[in-house]
Amino acid sequence: MNRQSFEDYKSKYLDIYDKVKSDHQKQKDSILEDVDFELELIHRDEVNVAYILKLIAKMKMAGEKWKMQQKKAILDLLAGEVELRSKRELIEKFIEENLPHIDDIDAIPDEFEKFWNDQKVLALGKLCEEEHLDQKQFRALIDTYIYSEQEPLRDEVFNCLDNRPSVLKAREIGKRIITKMKEFVEMFVKGVAA
Repeated sequence: MNRQSFEDYKSKYLDIYDKVKSDHQKQKDSILEDVDFELELIHRDEVNVAYILKLIAKMKMAGEKWKMQQKKAILDLLAGEVELRSKRELIEKFIEENLPHIDDIDAIPDEFEKFWNDQKVLALGKLCEEEHLDQKQFRALIDTYIYSEQEPLRDEVFNCLDNRPSVLKAREIGKRIITKMKEFVEMFVKGVAA
């Protein structure tokens, strides 16, 4: 199998994995829930955001003829890496909106960090607004989750809410908020540090 075919199959495999994962959270029954996805089998090299930033710097230095090719290669790499798939949209936004305004390639990591932190603050604010959470308390809950790697108790989540949910809705709301918290950490924390 040639390299391009492997990458194409890997990307499709990860798309199916993401679809099954999100469908499972919506509580739909599917035979694909019984499939054990072995993501470790397709993982080859450690690709993190620091590596992507090096590729972006190379793209910035490249001539106009090669920029589009290198951009496509970066986006394909993001689509094929398990930890970076959730970050693809934001990295693409950085490339489109911020990269043209950066003249010094040595400033790319600092500019990216600033961009990433701004996006993180916006996403946290949006999440807290949607779920009626106290942002300071919820941020502390996220920090504890990152440090301990243990899912918070529902009561800890409910302490962050403006109003405690009714008994009938408590389980659903607690589960939804914990899922969103994990997605936030996956997006903005995991795989970002150099």
